[in-house]
Formats: sequence, C-alpha cells, structure tokens
Amino acid sequence: MLRSVMRLTRIEHSAMLAVAVLAAEQLSNGLPGMTVLILSLVAPVLVSMASFAINDYFDIKVDRLNKKRRPLVTGELKPPQALYISAAAFAGGIAASAAINAYALGITLVFAALAVLYSYRLKEVLLLGNAYIALTMVIPFVFGAYVVGRSISTAVALICVMIFASGLAREIHGTIRDYEGDVRMRNAVSLPRAVGLGPAAYGAMLLYLTAIAVSAFLFVFVAPFAGNLVFTAPILVSDALLAYVAAAYVLRVRHMRKHYAFFERSRNVSLAAMGLALLAILASAFLSLYI
Repeated sequence: MLRSVMRLTRIEHSAMLAVAVLAAEQLSNGLPGMTVLILSLVAPVLVSMASFAINDYFDIKVDRLNKKRRPLVTGELKPPQALYISAAAFAGGIAASAAINAYALGITLVFAALAVLYSYRLKEVLLLGNAYIALTMVIPFVFGAYVVGRSISTAVALICVMIFASGLAREIHGTIRDYEGDVRMRNAVSLPRAVGLGPAAYGAMLLYLTAIAVSAFLFVFVAPFAGNLVFTAPILVSDALLAYVAAAYVLRVRHMRKHYAFFERSRNVSLAAMGLALLAILASAFLSLYI
C-alpha cells in the first residue's frame, strides 16, 4: 500500500523540490530556524504529492491507453483513494505554508489551485499545460527565497530560467512520448499535434540548449557558481545527459514505435540529469555560506 502511494504521488519529484527549496534559502538569506525550515520543506512536498495524485485520477483512461503501469491503472489503488490522498496532502501543504508567512501561503494557494485546474483542463491547452509543469519545477526556488526574504537574487532568477527551460523541454518530450494516447483519449492540442513530432523534438532541443547556456553563464559570471568546481563537475555531467536526450529524440522521433523503450528510459535520464543539477546548485550554495 505504502509503495503504491509513493508511486501515485511520485515521491522522487518531491525530494527534488525539497532540494530546490533548500538551495533557494541558502542562496537568499541563509537557512531559517529549524521549525520554519521543516515547514518550508513539508509544504511543497505535500502539494507536489497532491498534484500528482489528482492528475492520475483525471488521467486514468489516458494512462491505460498509453500502457503506463501506474497504481490506478493496475488496480493497486482505487480512484476514490487518489482523491482522498490528494485532498489530505493539499490541506497539509497549505497549513504548513500558512505557518511560515503570507508570501509562502499565497504561493502555495496559487499553485494548489493551478494543479487542480491543470489536471482537469489546462493540460489540453497548447503549451500552457506544459509551461505550468515547468513552472512547478521553478516555484520551489521562488518559494524558498520568500521563506527567508522579500526578493529574488540574480543567482536564483537565472536558476529559475535554467530549470524552466529544461523542464519545458522535458514536458515537450513527454507529449511526444504520449502522443497517441493524448490525441485519441483527450483530443489534446499538444505541440507535436500542432507542429509535428519532428519540429516539437527540435523545439525541445533548443530549450535544453538554452538551459545548458545558462549553466555555462552561471559558471563564468555569477557567484557562488563562478569558477566553482563543485558546481562545474556535476553540471557538466547533467548538461551532457540533457544534450544526449535532446539529440536522441530528434534522431529517433520518426520511428517512435521502434524506439519506444528508449523514450520510456529517457524520462528517467532527464530526471536524473535535473536532479544532479539541483544537487550541484545546493552544494555550491552551501559551500559559499559555510566554508
């Protein structure tokens, strides 16, 4: 049961959000007191878990068509259970943010509402749904900055650009991978349907290259990343992985059925690359403040 809930709520994504919040707090005014620190990690983690649960509730038919082995598809969990889990997690996340400050509460409420809207309707709007998911990867940095301060630094702003670009690219790859199910079950107006699978793959590659360019700019010009080998080594690996996935999509998208196993594996590769980048950001921020 617990394992099924963890799969439903994509707990690995929540862990990445917690890392992002920590990094933003350190890059802003430093970590808050222990109580606020715990609340600042609990809030985005719970809202993220709730968002995935409600998304799977609305997407069960599409997931069946796309042959995804998710708990609601396999019958490990029932749809009403997904609703209960989502409601409880949303409530817990909002309560935790309310105990921090008004800024944290406002950010949490907006993204909780958008999460429900996305699952119900927004994902069917051309690029808007993809942009929302990319924003969910960025908002922990904004959230963390406002937990400990009242503004966003240049370093955090550039990180947001980098994460948003790579996140949007990853989402476009997802619409390519799920093209058949999205069109047949939801009649979704996705980017691949609007412009074609090939141009969509090229668009994703351009976004990944943008993220790589921003990471290079951070290393050259922006403290605490400038000349920081703790940042550079993992970022080089992350950039190489993202470049590989982007190029492979462009080369293989014309033969999706033949390379379907690759498209499934690539989602984990890109997720690992983004997770590595987050750890590099966190480590750099920590070293700059405490060593």
